[in-house]
Amino acid sequence: MTAPGGSPATTPIGSRAEAEGYVAMVCFKHGPPRLYGVELEWTVHHAEDPHRPLDADRLSKALGVHAPATLVRGSPQLPLGRGALVTVEPGGQVEISGPALDSIPRLIDDTAADAAELTALLLDADLVPGAHGLDAFRTPRRILTVPRYAAMEHAFQRLGPHGPRMMCSTAGLQICLDAGEKDETALRWRALHDLGPTLVALFANSRRRAGADTGWASARTEATFGTCAPFTEPPPLDGDPAAAWARTAMEAPVLCLRRGDSWDAPDGLTFGAWVDGQLPGDRPTYDDLDYHLSTLFPPVRPRGYLEVRYLDAQTGDGWIAPTLLLTALMSDPAVIDQALAAAEPAAGRWFPAAREGLDDKLVLQAARDVVDLGTEVLARTGADSELTDAVATRLQRIVDDTHGRRAS
Repeated sequence: MTAPGGSPATTPIGSRAEAEGYVAMVCFKHGPPRLYGVELEWTVHHAEDPHRPLDADRLSKALGVHAPATLVRGSPQLPLGRGALVTVEPGGQVEISGPALDSIPRLIDDTAADAAELTALLLDADLVPGAHGLDAFRTPRRILTVPRYAAMEHAFQRLGPHGPRMMCSTAGLQICLDAGEKDETALRWRALHDLGPTLVALFANSRRRAGADTGWASARTEATFGTCAPFTEPPPLDGDPAAAWARTAMEAPVLCLRRGDSWDAPDGLTFGAWVDGQLPGDRPTYDDLDYHLSTLFPPVRPRGYLEVRYLDAQTGDGWIAPTLLLTALMSDPAVIDQALAAAEPAAGRWFPAAREGLDDKLVLQAARDVVDLGTEVLARTGADSELTDAVATRLQRIVDDTHGRRAS
C-alpha cells in the first residue's frame, strides 16, 4: 500500500491532517454497492469435554496446511476448497473469510462448503466448533504468542476484564457490505447502526460465560463494548462518517508499537499524539497507521467496505438467516428508508438490547417490524425460494417465541 501521492507506506506522516485525510480515503471507498462478504468465527472445544483448555498443537495439527502463520510459523496457509482463508484468534477461535462476491447465493454456497470442510478438519482431531458467541465453558486463555496479541492483551488488561474476554473467548458473525456511492454512504452507515440493537437482540445467544449465567442476552456484546470504551462502542452518527471515523482513529490509543521484540505501547499514547511528535525521534508511517486501524474494534468497522461486527456467532447454518436479512434490508435506498423506520424504536438501545434481548419492549417492537419488512424483501438477495421461505420461518419463530414467552 502506498501513501497519498504514491509515496511508500514507510514514509513518515507529516501531520495529523494528513493522517485523517488518509483514513477517510482508505476506509470509505465509494462506488455502486455490489459486493458482499461474510466471515464466520467459532470458539473451539475438545469434543469429549468442552471445559478442557484448548491445546495449540492439537489445533495446528487439525488445520494442517490451512493453519495461519500466527499459529504455525512458516505455514503456507492454503485456502479451503471454495477459497476461504482460515485465521486463528488469540484464544484459539477459528475464523473463515472468503473473497467478496457479487452473488449472495454463491456467497452462501461457498461459505457453507468451506464451513463444512473446516468442521470436518476439526472433527478429525476430536475438536468441535462452539455454538455461541462467547465461550460458555472456559475462562479466557491466550494460546497465540505473537507480539501483536501480547501487546493488545497487556493494553486491555489495564482497562479491565473485558479485553481478554473479547480477545480469547468471543466469536462473531461478520457481514461485509459496500459503502455505496458518496451520496449514499451516510445513509448506509446510519442504517447499519440503527439496525444494530434489533439484530443484536434477534440473534443473541451468548448468555453464559465460563459456566455462569451473566444476566446478558449477549454477553459477547458486553465484552466487546467494554474492551476499550468508547472506541469499541457505537459512534455518534451526526455529520460525515468518514471525517468522524478519521478523528476517532486519531483519538484511539495505540495498542501495538511495532518496534523490537516487544510491541507494548506507552500507556495513554494516542495515534494523533504520536503523529504530533509525542515520541521524539519516532514518527509513525502510513504502514503504522494501517496497522493501527486493524486494532480498532467498533460495532461497524469501515475498511473500504463496511464490516458489521456486532452479531453473535450462530450455531450450524444459523448464520444464513442474519446474512440474508441484513443484505436484503440494505438492498436498495427505498428499502433502507423503510428499515430505518422499522428499527427506529430500538435505535441507540444497544445496551438494553444486549442485556434484555427481545424482552426489552421497544427492541421487540422494532424486531417485529424489521422481520416483517425483511421477510417481504428476502427475494432481493437472489436466494432460491426454498431458502428464503426457511429463513422467513426461522425469523418469525424467533419473534413469535419471544412474544409467546412474554404473554405466558
